[in-house]
Amino acid sequence: MTAASVQISETNGTSPGSVTDGITNANMGSTDAPNLNPTTYPITAGNNSYEKYLRLRVVAMNDAVKIDNLRVYAPGATFPIGTGTYVKTSCTPSGYAAQSYGTPVASVSAKAVVNLPTSEPAKNLGIGGSLAGTFTAAGYSDYAVFQVQTNAADTAGSTITLRFRYDEVA
Repeated sequence: MTAASVQISETNGTSPGSVTDGITNANMGSTDAPNLNPTTYPITAGNNSYEKYLRLRVVAMNDAVKIDNLRVYAPGATFPIGTGTYVKTSCTPSGYAAQSYGTPVASVSAKAVVNLPTSEPAKNLGIGGSLAGTFTAAGYSDYAVFQVQTNAADTAGSTITLRFRYDEVA
């Protein structure tokens, strides 16, 4: 049996944006770019990162017949980091609303408004505009929007791991 081929894609730039499939990192920083180096583009304490627009991309179903139940979270993270730094997201299992792409901003996000879960949540990222959506062919999930929001008293150097999970039926 061959598992589905899945990757993370990032969209950047002025709307409608440019898509980079198969990103190597989801680092957030003081610029809007895929695969960025956070030491080159640090987030200054008291400021926010640029919004990060990520999607799960099914490249090929292979032997899978269905992929669903998408979840995004930061396993083992503790928020706030320092005195008040949070990672905010648009992904929520209650009151879910699919997000459309917009030019990323470093001001307080109107889309990434809930705290990123630190343990595995119920499905919180949709497919085709709904948490009940499924992949039966190659395609993209809805956007997951993220933003690091810092406190002026915090110090640099914290990291978290972002995890995407899904169920695959063969």
